[in-house]
Amino acid sequence: MFRALRPSASLYRSAVLAKNAAVAPRVSVAMNFARMYSAGTGLARSDVEKRVLDILAGFNKVDANKISLKANFNADLGLDSLDTVEVVMAIEEEFSIEIPDKDADEIKSAEQAVEYISKRDDAH
Repeated sequence: MFRALRPSASLYRSAVLAKNAAVAPRVSVAMNFARMYSAGTGLARSDVEKRVLDILAGFNKVDANKISLKANFNADLGLDSLDTVEVVMAIEEEFSIEIPDKDADEIKSAEQAVEYISKRDDAH
């Protein structure tokens, strides 16, 4: 009178697969993330030029009328070696970088400072 209920074969297979999946070791997936920037790194040259010229304008010994990118710190702006070191230190502070002494000795004009900073990816 009562019919025995028997699960279908596909239902049985599903149950077996589910049971085996629960016992099977789980595979973890390591995910590596990388930041991708659409804009180039570094600062715009025009911003670097303006900031370097502003640094020079902030020095009391420098005549504002003589400031230009081509102006040599010693010959054109009348800065001595100690003043030049102070300018380079002010540039380091402004752009949050450290300029090695060897490179700092080569910076004799605003244009050279702009070139150097433009090549640095870590300048802010």
